[in-house]
Amino acid sequence: METRQIAGRQVTFHRYNTVIVGSGAAGMNCAVHLYEFMERRGLQDAQDRIAIVTRGLKLGASRMSGSDKQTYYKLGTSPNVPDCAEAFAKTLTAAGCCHGDLALIEGINSLREFYHLVQAGVAFPTDGTGTFIGYKTDHDPAERATSAGPKTSRFMSECLQRQVDGYGIRIFDNQEAACLLTVGSGRARQIAGAVTIDKSQTKDFSCAINVFLAANVVLAAGGPGELYKTSVYPKGQVGLHGLAFKAGLVAENLTESQFGLASTKFRWNVSGTYMQAIPRVFSTEADGRKERDFLADFFPSMKSMATDIFLKGYQWPFDPQRIENLQSSLIDVLVFNENRKGRRVFLNFSENPMAHGAMAPFNIGELESEAFEYLRDAGALQRTPIERLAHMNPLAVEIYRENGINLHSEPLEIAVCAQHNNGGFAVNKWWESSVPHTFVIGEMAGTHGVKRPGGSALNAGQVGGLRAAEYIVNAYRCEVADDSTSRESIDGQITDFIAKLDSWSKSSGPSPQEVVKEIQSRMTASAAHIRVEHDANESLKKALHTYREIQDKGLVAKSPQGIFEAIQAEHLALCSVAYLKAILDLLTLGGGSRGSYLVLSERGIPIHPDVLNQATGEPLMFKPENQDLRNRILRIQYDEASPDLFKTAAISPRAATTQRKTFEPAWQDYREGTIYRPNEVES
Repeated sequence: METRQIAGRQVTFHRYNTVIVGSGAAGMNCAVHLYEFMERRGLQDAQDRIAIVTRGLKLGASRMSGSDKQTYYKLGTSPNVPDCAEAFAKTLTAAGCCHGDLALIEGINSLREFYHLVQAGVAFPTDGTGTFIGYKTDHDPAERATSAGPKTSRFMSECLQRQVDGYGIRIFDNQEAACLLTVGSGRARQIAGAVTIDKSQTKDFSCAINVFLAANVVLAAGGPGELYKTSVYPKGQVGLHGLAFKAGLVAENLTESQFGLASTKFRWNVSGTYMQAIPRVFSTEADGRKERDFLADFFPSMKSMATDIFLKGYQWPFDPQRIENLQSSLIDVLVFNENRKGRRVFLNFSENPMAHGAMAPFNIGELESEAFEYLRDAGALQRTPIERLAHMNPLAVEIYRENGINLHSEPLEIAVCAQHNNGGFAVNKWWESSVPHTFVIGEMAGTHGVKRPGGSALNAGQVGGLRAAEYIVNAYRCEVADDSTSRESIDGQITDFIAKLDSWSKSSGPSPQEVVKEIQSRMTASAAHIRVEHDANESLKKALHTYREIQDKGLVAKSPQGIFEAIQAEHLALCSVAYLKAILDLLTLGGGSRGSYLVLSERGIPIHPDVLNQATGEPLMFKPENQDLRNRILRIQYDEASPDLFKTAAISPRAATTQRKTFEPAWQDYREGTIYRPNEVES
């Protein structure tokens, strides 16, 4: 550790081999594997070569997100149903826009990482023979899913952190990542480290500035959940996307976010047994008056309506291919339609769905066979939804009680919320980004395609952490960062950063709170699960204006908290430009409704005869998927010279390797280390 004065500020430098930015399940797992690989190479001080840097050890999606029984998706472990990595990969790539090599690697390494978690202490359930019992999740043709309960990812993070602590790896908490330092240019460009502000050491406008220099950087800071007003991401989940774009990283599939029904008072997904319990769904005026069971206006019978509510359990993400002919995602559209009218929507677990008009009352015995047989086999034919939910999954009731909500007596307000980003930064088969020595894992990595099975993101994060760690140690070795030849450049970037901080104290620009509020409203209106090309175009123009205004006038930051908020607002503003640019360019290419979003069009397919366009009074129409685009991945990169600040290009997904070497040649490659030959992000 070294402390120097730069531009009148005290700056502390830390030097490591690898710095991991983010402390969720993916980041913790990468740290564990790094230590273990280094130790195998005989390093006695492995723990001193690795650091984890985080803005909040107990914050983030891994620690604070979940659902009824948060799913971990893995290769099948049934004793009588065969599964293989190629079949696993075909599931991940089925809807297109997914690299086959990454999907196959996630399948190949799935059980290796799953059992690593079991050994770490995550209590995935088994039967008396030791079989890890599986179940089907959304977009899953098999029974590959398992769960440790509503807090699966939290348990993963906590168990892996215990290993990190046991190994003596340093965790720097309360660090607001403010800048990524770069050296070199073109293909020689690298990230030299991260500049952070210590949130636990602020006095007036002075800030404790840390610089974490590293030979390798692993970005594991999650998705940019704060982009959206209507979101189930934990509050404060801002990601690092704006900083990563400025550092030169290329992204893919930013268009493919996932949306679904979630509670808003306590942010939690209402998938699985929450909907399989078949609660009453109703809406009210903004003040809570005038209850209305609005779903009944759109379904011909209680049987079809109640069955669709049930199906939302394992057809939970909003899916435009499940709208026509009264399928389950019609419910998402109808919930959104009520919200658009200024009404609030609730689930009531103390009451069954209610009928009106000629619709028959709820009768659990008259559900469609898929729903009735599931509930019957689960022993969940009780009188009320809360009884059925408590029987099937008491932990799903308990998680709300822990957060001050009694599902026995309190209706649960819901909305269609941003939940996950399937896109992210482009990586190769070792999870290395387009910038050498920088790796991206977890939700920041764009390894998913248009659709993904529920829980596959947890597997992807674990496999990504393993692959990055293995490559770092075996291809880049374990030396600590040496900045002796780049100190002038690094000091210059730090000086510029400090000058920006100083300018914010007397800025004439907008406040960070105003900027974030504006971004969130714009993104929820134009870049969520309902999209229209001309809206995306107008929103991109406004997003560019916001970002350029920040660059011209700065942001108002007159306190330590204001500094943190300004840092976040600035890189969220650039991030929003990237997302809107990608969305607009895909729509311009002819992209239609796919994944988890609906593209509205005057010439399309009616959502429902009674779901009307408010402007014309005609049935609202949506554009079907353009399946030709399944074989094109939209790539986006920051380009300061571009009018829109970003340039995009469509590339073909990489195929999975079909080469299979016999044992002896493969063993030789392993012994000689040729499996770690340089591997750029292929175009």
